Formats: sequence, structure tokens, C-alpha cells
Amino acid sequence: MARETGTVDFDAVVLAGGASARFGGVDKALIQVDGITLLDRVLKATNSARSTVVVGPERPVCRQVDWATEDPPSGGPVAGIAAGFGKGESPLVVVVSCDLPWLTESDVATLITNIGDHDGFGLRDSGGREQRLAAAYRRTALAAALEAIGDPRNQSVRRLFAGLDLAWSDPTPAADDADTWTDLTPR
Repeated sequence: MARETGTVDFDAVVLAGGASARFGGVDKALIQVDGITLLDRVLKATNSARSTVVVGPERPVCRQVDWATEDPPSGGPVAGIAAGFGKGESPLVVVVSCDLPWLTESDVATLITNIGDHDGFGLRDSGGREQRLAAAYRRTALAAALEAIGDPRNQSVRRLFAGLDLAWSDPTPAADDADTWTDLTPR
């Protein structure tokens, strides 16, 4: 079933394949905040996506998704984006990591409605840092960036998006990613 945010369809790619080293090897995607796993929190935020692919090992989740694995496994976030990118057809692709505990459906709608004439629109975290893994991209621009980078294995996310015209939100806690246990405390 196609769903829409505003009047623009979008697909979602959720990156959930990291090693979670700073969490002591605990699967970060399954850590719960207020009784909901980090992965399910992001899946709820992207609920309006026409299609959703989660890149990482299959886990129990709150809604229907497709699954993909980066090639090679553990090849990094750019390899994850490449693995998930081919699953949809919508003109916009929302790329998010599973470690965004404060991201909401309203934040995702903000990404879609503010892309304007840019190649992408992303969120800045509370400290003002641009979060390329909390952003919406034009499918054509993302396809060109992936083609230009070649082999996506162990490539830099910053390098992947370097040639794109990106716009950014004001700082927001919605883009604060959880890299440590302390980051799971509401802001």
C-alpha cells in the first residue's frame, strides 16, 4: 500500500547493520527506550514510506519491511545505502540510521517538505552537526552519487554526498544519534 507524506511519495532506507562496539557488543538496534527498540522507533518515524528496507540482520520489528545486507557484510554505511537503495521507486529516499531515538514521523515529514530544489535535505543534531544519515535525498541524485563513488565498501558517508546540493535544518534533538548509553537519555 502506498503511503504519502504531504503529496510526495518516499522510500526509506534504514541502516541497522553496525557492530555497536560502544555498547559493548549489544545489538544497538534492539536497545529499548521507553519500551520500544531503537529500530522500531525509527520504523515508526518512517511509517509513511511507500517502501522500507532495513539493511542489517533480520530482527523482529513492528511493521512490514524488506531486508537487505550490505555487500560485503560489515562494509559500512555507504555499502548499506547501496544495498537498500535498489528496493524502491519513489522520487525521494529517506536515509536514516537506526540509532536516532528521538526521530518522529513529523521530523521525517520535515525532511520531505523542505527538500525544495535541493538534492537533499537533512537534520542537524543538537550541536549543529549535519547528519547525512538523517536526511531525504532525490533518488536521481543519490543514484548518481552511488555510481560516482564506485565500490561502496568502507567508503566515507561524507565523500558519498560531497557533490550534492544539500540543505539543513536548524539544530534539533531529532538528529541526535545514540553512540553511548548516555545518549539514550531524553534531551
